[in-house]
Amino acid sequence: MRKALRYLLLLVVFGISIGPFLWQLSTSLKGAGEDIYAYPPQFFPGDPTASNYGRVAGVIPVWDFALNSLLVAVANVVTNCVGAAMAGYALARMRFRGRRYALLAFVLALLVPGETIMISQFLMMRSAGLTNTLVAVVLPGAISALNVLLMRNAFAALSYEVEDAAMIDGANSWQRFARIAVPSVKGTIAVVAIFSFMFSWDDFLWPLIVLSDPGKYTLTIGLNYLQGTFASDQRLIAAGTIIAVAPLLLLFVMLQRYFFRGVGEGAVKG
Repeated sequence: MRKALRYLLLLVVFGISIGPFLWQLSTSLKGAGEDIYAYPPQFFPGDPTASNYGRVAGVIPVWDFALNSLLVAVANVVTNCVGAAMAGYALARMRFRGRRYALLAFVLALLVPGETIMISQFLMMRSAGLTNTLVAVVLPGAISALNVLLMRNAFAALSYEVEDAAMIDGANSWQRFARIAVPSVKGTIAVVAIFSFMFSWDDFLWPLIVLSDPGKYTLTIGLNYLQGTFASDQRLIAAGTIIAVAPLLLLFVMLQRYFFRGVGEGAVKG
């Protein structure tokens, strides 16, 4: 009975979390002759077709939007992996005055909703002349406080013996960081990469505020055209949604081994 209840609970969780995505995938593969509002609902397409994906590319420049999103996401991944690793190593392994206050500042940064500082961020970008550029989209998320704390916990969980031995051999801080510490927390770096990519790829509000040129729109903003102009054709909207989600799934599949290793390296340790 307990085993049956566990599987039942897993099925319920699976239906709630994965069900909408599978329904969007099914809708995106349905042809124009199929009634997507039929009752009872038909989950499997009667005549599967991939033409809806081609129609999305014909309606909006989806691949240009996807390229802009990819540039922003890759930039965020690089800046977060490098910057968060350096800051996390300094907080965990180095001794300097004010270290506790710096750590407290990162913790407090997690408590501030991003929406409350968007006006200040926009004014800063405008004063720097960066509005309507992809650089302005990247900068606010270049180094996340959460990623810094994840890296700090991962570095703090490492043993000091190897690093002390390297110090005796004459290795400086940069050498210990690059040759000893970073290779030991590859899993957590993968977690940071996945989180950074997901945040920047899915972000909608900030790019909508800071961008005004449609040629520089990211994919999340560009797909909004499908909602407004072609709201009656849910097949196009579903196909656009699958196009937007596919890179996230691909990234997770590629890094899932390192992701779960990173959870054990210190992502959930205090």
